[in-house]
Amino acid sequence: MPIKNRFAEMLPEITAWRHDFHAHPELDYDVHRTAGRVVELLKEFGVDEITEGVGKTGVVAVIRGRKTGSGRVIGLRADMDALPIEERTGVDYASKTPGKMHACGHDGHTSMLLGAAKYLAETRNFDGTAVLIFQPAEEGGGGGRAMIEDGLADRWNIQEFYGMHNMPGIPVGQFAIREGSIMAAADEFQIIVTGKGGHAAKPNDCIDSLLVASQIIVAMQSIVARNVDPLKSGVVSCCVVETDSTAHNVIPQVVKIRGTARSLDPAVRNMQAEAIQRIAENTAAAFGARAEVDYRFGYPVTVNNADATQHAIEVAQRVAGKVDTDCPPMMAGEDFSYMLNTRPGAYIFLGNGDTAMLHHPEFNFSDEAIPFGASWLAEMIETRMPAG
Repeated sequence: MPIKNRFAEMLPEITAWRHDFHAHPELDYDVHRTAGRVVELLKEFGVDEITEGVGKTGVVAVIRGRKTGSGRVIGLRADMDALPIEERTGVDYASKTPGKMHACGHDGHTSMLLGAAKYLAETRNFDGTAVLIFQPAEEGGGGGRAMIEDGLADRWNIQEFYGMHNMPGIPVGQFAIREGSIMAAADEFQIIVTGKGGHAAKPNDCIDSLLVASQIIVAMQSIVARNVDPLKSGVVSCCVVETDSTAHNVIPQVVKIRGTARSLDPAVRNMQAEAIQRIAENTAAAFGARAEVDYRFGYPVTVNNADATQHAIEVAQRVAGKVDTDCPPMMAGEDFSYMLNTRPGAYIFLGNGDTAMLHHPEFNFSDEAIPFGASWLAEMIETRMPAG
């Protein structure tokens, strides 16, 4: 395939960009070096427009085709941020910043979209406008939402959004996707349990907030098991327990529980939020304690539009031949969901081979996947906006 051949030629160059990003990871919205390098390269490519500071530190580039009479505008998105993890890959381009690393492959996503940008600026073999989106703060910061709130869809009149994420366990050169819900809504909660602290030798004079918190945690395990339709999905996980005392002989006054709730269906999402509050408050009251629940709705469900998914599949089949068109949905969250809530589009997984899992200190993006991912991105533009 011509595009794939071109990206095979560009592979050493794109790999060098990727290794540079990998060696200099940045977190959340503080991606100034990464965004600066993206802008520098886009200027070299000769794109038509570059706008910085979209959604705080995001970058948006515009490339117009040989023709624009179709009026079509397609957006392609890549994320730029890293994770607060100490790297243990041992590669010679490993992170130079202690406590930070590209453990999710966003260095690869950014580099592949830059490769697609260079190719599209060279060829312009499409009728319409390509909008390339380099997003900050995907890892919990809501950068996708920030860019949408900054007018991303309307300012550039984007009609469809497409995004991609590498996936360990899928062979390099293969893709996976599904129509409908593909990644979960990801919410957070904090429960503050207040009892009556005191001496551990006199529990009868106390209201043991740690015992109450334990009962709440156990009771919350019934939310999914006994409230979610067995044919649907939900997750409620209590992940952190903190007390206001670290002494071995003190019953704490206050205990904090923090966790996450995941779901693939809005009704399940709302039910879990209500159930967490009900169970926490009533269980605490039964012991004479008090529970305050702070439930925060996070990233919404990532939902692939039916037509857009079919377009993504057709392009992936041309690029790679083999595509899993009914991959299982994931309970991880993804803030590309904010873009798909605004315009139709699709999110696809790109095989990263037999590597460590995402968010693991030994994870590394596979450079062999670059020609496939960059080809898919560029082909989405040429296929959705054919030159005629």
